[in-house]
Amino acid sequence: MLDFRLPSEYEDLRKTVEEFARDEVAPVIGDFYERCEFPYEIVAKMGQMGLLGLPFPEEHGGMGGDYFALCLTLEELARVDSSVAITVEAATSLGAMPIYRFGTDEQKAEWLPSLTSGQKLGAFGLTEPGSGTDAGALATTARLDGDEWVINGTKAFITNSGTDITGLVTVAAVTGTLPDGRKEISSIIVPSGTPGFTVSKKYSKVGWNASDTRELSFQDCRVPAANLLGTRGRGFAQFLRTLDEGRVAIAALSVGLAQGCVDESVRYAHERETFGAKIGTYQAIQFKIAEMEARVHTARLAYYEAASRMLRGEPFKKQAAIAKLVSSEAAMDNARDATQIFGGYGFMNEYPVGRFYRDAKILEIGEGTSEVQKMLIARELGL
Repeated sequence: MLDFRLPSEYEDLRKTVEEFARDEVAPVIGDFYERCEFPYEIVAKMGQMGLLGLPFPEEHGGMGGDYFALCLTLEELARVDSSVAITVEAATSLGAMPIYRFGTDEQKAEWLPSLTSGQKLGAFGLTEPGSGTDAGALATTARLDGDEWVINGTKAFITNSGTDITGLVTVAAVTGTLPDGRKEISSIIVPSGTPGFTVSKKYSKVGWNASDTRELSFQDCRVPAANLLGTRGRGFAQFLRTLDEGRVAIAALSVGLAQGCVDESVRYAHERETFGAKIGTYQAIQFKIAEMEARVHTARLAYYEAASRMLRGEPFKKQAAIAKLVSSEAAMDNARDATQIFGGYGFMNEYPVGRFYRDAKILEIGEGTSEVQKMLIARELGL
């Protein structure tokens, strides 16, 4: 028989992160959010807990866990705040994972201990001002000049790229032309502070205000040839693998936000009175919250399946796209409904649902838009 109960080690982790999010993050994150300030102390505590090293082997400073453990962590963090959750997701799935998956022994030894401990953050430089969904339209270039790569171009919307503890950005760049005329795309590690590598000021964003997101520019930026990540010309395949895994992680984060909306709405329904009765006694509110809970339940099962197939080494591209699609839409729908339940208070930033509403929309855009997920699902069906 199928058993959807979490094994004890996963449940213990989930409870630990739930308590941390409730006791350490929830009381302070609103102030960080309104000041658009990166929560360094929270990140340091998560590093000490091992949350940024969950899916990595102990030999690289990790916790010896797996990707599902990371997803459970993201879900519990996002129940309270998505800025903190996306910081962990980007640092782990996009920053450290490519080095673990494709790096040389020397690159792993140099970077993974500091990344898995949270002492440093890594970033993934893929998106550009003129190429988001169309990742094959990359314009950033890297050419070999002796024993150095010379990088020129611009990256946009890059998470964790400009903090005081950012250690590196893995940059996707065009390194030549393939025999069939297509662009040869490779991945190159660029350490923070490298001459020619400029980090812009933080974006003014609708949501995720306590996370770090910036534009990056490279002007004759030189790094050693040994900074090539993986095989030359395999950069496109590398970031497709990275994005497939990242979609499962973003699905988990989306489920967390959607569950947080349910949590807050149930609490408020027990407290708020109108016309002499708690609003939770009104069927209109009951039905709305019931629909919210059904969305969360369905989306959670979707990302659980995608994660389980990934861990078993089975194809999971379709399941990852389905999980990303349904969970991000659940987050957006639940944020809208929670705001409606709270009424005027839902429009106030002092209440978490206002923050959830601002954070939800990007989940339908980042790591591939909802339209891209539908395209991927249809393609996997042979259409």
